[in-house]
Amino acid sequence: MKVVALAGGVGGARLADGLRRTLPAEDLTLIVNTADDFEHLGLKISPDLDTVTYTLAGIENPETGWGRADETWGFLDSLARLGGPTWFRLGDRDLAIHILRTSRLDSGLSLSEVTQHIAASLGIRVALLPMSDDPVRTIVGSDDGELPFQEYFVARGCQPVVRSFRFEGAEAARPAPGVVEALTRAEAILLAPSNPWVSLDPILAVPGIRDLLRSKPAVGVSPIIGGRALKGPVAKMAAELGLPVSPKTIAAHFRSVLSGFVLDSADAEEADPIAQTGLRTLVTNTIMRDGASRAALAAEMLGLARALADGAREP
Repeated sequence: MKVVALAGGVGGARLADGLRRTLPAEDLTLIVNTADDFEHLGLKISPDLDTVTYTLAGIENPETGWGRADETWGFLDSLARLGGPTWFRLGDRDLAIHILRTSRLDSGLSLSEVTQHIAASLGIRVALLPMSDDPVRTIVGSDDGELPFQEYFVARGCQPVVRSFRFEGAEAARPAPGVVEALTRAEAILLAPSNPWVSLDPILAVPGIRDLLRSKPAVGVSPIIGGRALKGPVAKMAAELGLPVSPKTIAAHFRSVLSGFVLDSADAEEADPIAQTGLRTLVTNTIMRDGASRAALAAEMLGLARALADGAREP
């Protein structure tokens, strides 16, 4: 079964790892959000790509889910003594990927080409694609005005009240090489338990991607469990947008592209209301604590996708 997963952030990286453990490498393509990419200290940084890359390579920080394991901070300490900006934490090991990416991009290579090189160097065998080689940037509308995503997320610690989101450059962006082909070939598409507004919506904003999802069995999974998010500001954003902090909000948000939806056992009572909107639902454990639970959730989502695909083929 050829599978494409859309991912961003820690939740997306963990599901990507579960899928890697479940599917043959040649059957899996990961399309990763790049709308939170930015330039810092002259370096081109791709936070979601790096989180997915480190996780697939087995070198991520197990406590945070992002950054490198066994990180050291000599560079940042020295930068602080010089009065430099330390709000975005760049570890000594982490610097290597940013310096290499910047050098290769400045030499004329595309983000896709650089990503492919880094993935291969770290032993990653699945196809890992940025959503676009063209710059797309998430801008957060807040009570403090419009903020670039990293300013909102890291520099201000998600404190400003969110009012809206826009994706600067999305209308002119093109899917990265391999994205359209992978989506066209896919027998199933999975939306990871990533932030719907700032990790998945940017991918869907790239022209052509949303339409391709509508033609395939597509399964999503809620990043909200029991009224809260395990990682990131999903719950806070939902509340500030005036939406219920529940799986029903996530299912409704993606209703136009999904045919199936997975929610945690803690929210089992919401399965029937979601099913009444036309989505086939599955209730299971969605908390990914380790490799085994990541693979288990991936297998559950794939099972639902297969059932949807089989149903679509019935006369």
